[in-house]
Amino acid sequence: MASAVALKKNYRCFQSLQQFYTGGPYAVASDASFIVCACDDTIKVVDSSNSAIRSTIEGDSEPVTALVLSPDDKFVFSSSHSRQIRVWEVSTLKCIRSWKGHEGPVMGMACHSSGGLLATAGADKKVQVWDVDGGFCTHYFKGHKGVVTSLMFHPDPNQLLIFSGGDDSTVRVWDLVKKKCIATLEKHQSTVTSIAISEDGWTLLTAGRDKVVNVWDLHDYSCKTTVLAYEALEAVCTFDAASPFSLCLSAFAQKNGKKISSSSVQFLTVGERGIVRIWNSDGAVCLFEQKSSDLAVSSEKEEVKRGFTSAMMLPLGQGLLCATADQQFLIYDLDKNVDDGLNLALRKRLIGYNEEIADMKFLGDEEQYLAVATSVEQIRVYDLASMSCSYILTGHSDVIPCIDTCVSASGKTLVVSGSKDNTVRLWEAQSQRCIGVGIGHMGAIGAVAFSKKNRNFCVSGSSDRTLKVWSFDGVSDDAGEASNLKAKAVVAAHDKDINSLAVSPDDSLVCSGSQDRTAAIWRLPDLVSVVVLKGHKRGIWSVEFSPVDHCVITASGDKTIKLWAISDGSCLKTFEGHTSSVMRASFITRGTQFVSCGADGLVKLWTVKTQECLVTYDQHEDKIWALAIGKKTEMLATGGVDAVVNLWHDSTAAEKEEAFRKEEDDVLKGQDLENAVLDRDYTRAVRLAFELRKPHKLFELFSEVIRKPNADIQIEKALRPFDKEEVRLLLEYVREWNTKPKLCHIAQFVLHRLFTILPPTDLVEMKGIGELLEGLIPYSQRHYTRIDRLQRSTYLLDYTLTGMSVIEPEANATEPRNNEDLGESAREEGEDYPEPKDASTRKRKTRKSQDKKQKKSKVAYVSTATISSPA
Repeated sequence: MASAVALKKNYRCFQSLQQFYTGGPYAVASDASFIVCACDDTIKVVDSSNSAIRSTIEGDSEPVTALVLSPDDKFVFSSSHSRQIRVWEVSTLKCIRSWKGHEGPVMGMACHSSGGLLATAGADKKVQVWDVDGGFCTHYFKGHKGVVTSLMFHPDPNQLLIFSGGDDSTVRVWDLVKKKCIATLEKHQSTVTSIAISEDGWTLLTAGRDKVVNVWDLHDYSCKTTVLAYEALEAVCTFDAASPFSLCLSAFAQKNGKKISSSSVQFLTVGERGIVRIWNSDGAVCLFEQKSSDLAVSSEKEEVKRGFTSAMMLPLGQGLLCATADQQFLIYDLDKNVDDGLNLALRKRLIGYNEEIADMKFLGDEEQYLAVATSVEQIRVYDLASMSCSYILTGHSDVIPCIDTCVSASGKTLVVSGSKDNTVRLWEAQSQRCIGVGIGHMGAIGAVAFSKKNRNFCVSGSSDRTLKVWSFDGVSDDAGEASNLKAKAVVAAHDKDINSLAVSPDDSLVCSGSQDRTAAIWRLPDLVSVVVLKGHKRGIWSVEFSPVDHCVITASGDKTIKLWAISDGSCLKTFEGHTSSVMRASFITRGTQFVSCGADGLVKLWTVKTQECLVTYDQHEDKIWALAIGKKTEMLATGGVDAVVNLWHDSTAAEKEEAFRKEEDDVLKGQDLENAVLDRDYTRAVRLAFELRKPHKLFELFSEVIRKPNADIQIEKALRPFDKEEVRLLLEYVREWNTKPKLCHIAQFVLHRLFTILPPTDLVEMKGIGELLEGLIPYSQRHYTRIDRLQRSTYLLDYTLTGMSVIEPEANATEPRNNEDLGESAREEGEDYPEPKDASTRKRKTRKSQDKKQKKSKVAYVSTATISSPA
């Protein structure tokens, strides 16, 4: 039955979730279609709909400290720790201008609405304004006594004002016309983190880490009111009267019989608590406060809290974008809930950086979600369609190294996780909450596994070297608090940490793999030892039961994968091929094949019967910890230390169909080629032979064309439509022909026509042209040396034949022998020519000597042309 299963021959990586934001500056396009983010020393242009990286701007190997987009989204302005200010063109990703102006790192940037001026604020306590086109400084402002952290132009282009805030607790207003500071606002007691201006342009809001928002009147720069926020603030934002936020607030106020004054300013704040609050400047009233944070905020004991680091209103009323301390982008919409109250709905979550990925599993009945465990104390669940994080499961207090998923008998999607906080948690995916907690292990949980058949228990293995079987009896989905899971059985299983667990398809056995270099099989539910698998030379990282046969596969740090018989614990097969530790191995194709991944960053597809590695993929830059395989689709997901998640699908059928179509096309093109040759249509024949990748046929066509009288024209006509990539491939063919003396004359002819058609500038830009020329030049020099040697050899032949009087010397053939010939010819033409005195004597002697030579040798002079003509 297994033999009837079609084996997979290839997988294709069709989607990747890569890191695109490591914290720090970012900018949003004017239509919110993409986000420009700082990612270490590079700048990533990310699609805001699906987190896909559109392009990457390579920096100068220094972390990016500030960036901003031009109003028309055509240019990106950036600066790094190198203090170099650069202007990048978004379409070509090229740096079109750069300069250096500050004595310290640039900490903030702002671009004028006209796009012609760029303001920069630095750690050197200065604010400078630059002409974008010229790259020169137009304004140089000094006055701050600390690092300038926030900066903005007045939104009205007619008011040439710049507002800057720093860690000296002041906000300064700079006039570009007067070229001086016209106001210093001193009401904050700590760093000013954010500045905003109302829609009418006459109210300024400043927020700081002193937990207040100050509202200023720009007519006289007086402080109108102070709003107490009771949390360190990182951002303050205003919204337009026509925005959905403002309309929703107005409708809510009318519903409750309240009226919002037209002179008041509504704004929102975010900070260390990780919640969004909306305020009214009149009376400093909080209109809305988010009930709970969508972030995993750290405990009060820790010094640093994970909250929001910045926020901004998206253009065109597309919501609120908040950036978090753990490199996430949260996009919110404000709407009404069922009770006619306000509700801030999380529409999208974009994860900028996943850190090290420890484990992954597909989630849901249709496997449209992917649960990912990383180096944080939360499980992130991704929607595979949009590659955005749908939700997170929080509850653990330490890193989660292992997870498993299943669909229960009642149809609910369950997730079990093991953490370094020594607990096991059971989650219900639909309600996104924890429904059970298993407490009892004395060490970090290293492996968890669900029941495969009944799905009413799970098994956990820990660094305390014990196995525990947890029953789900008594766990209720409706309970408000998580139930305590009961341990049905416990056994001291290994001498070292347990790394991996697997439950058999019929729930009768469980296999455990450990750092003690052994794997053990236990009978459920009492955990009675069945057999111990010994043979690996290093710790075992992965174990799995075959879905059809009574065998187990194990992956080890000794670079091997072994297949074991459950009956007697004997090793049936050993698979070698990885160059480093094998971290995961999982069966596919009903147990006839398996996929493995390792610390060498490679993913390999194996066939069990032949022990053959069919294909190897190198899509990761570092160790691969996690491998997930969909039970229905058999889609693969891999992730590891490089924080990249790659999704793979089986491309065997698609490639087979593509190969069949290509074969059909090749047959038709082959027939067209034969017809073109018969019709003497060499231009079309050369093109078809090249498309069919038939270099031998191509050579024959060139050989035939060269014999034609108009060979140059026909060759040029055939080669001119070739693009750069096709020319490069043709040069590879020519390089091969040029290595053989019998074929070199054709190669040199084609090479000559190519160099005539293509200008040197195009040749230099061609990819790999240096390597091709290195292969062509030595053989060409050898051919020309050989031709030169042959030509010199012909001189010896000419000399020999001339000495044998077989051919007439070239001098006698080209020049008149004496004046006698000239005289005779002149007389024949009727002209007077003076005859020499001894002409009769010379004539007699010449005729006499010629007669003697004819009698002795009887050899007549013939011209060179006469000898060579029969040949």
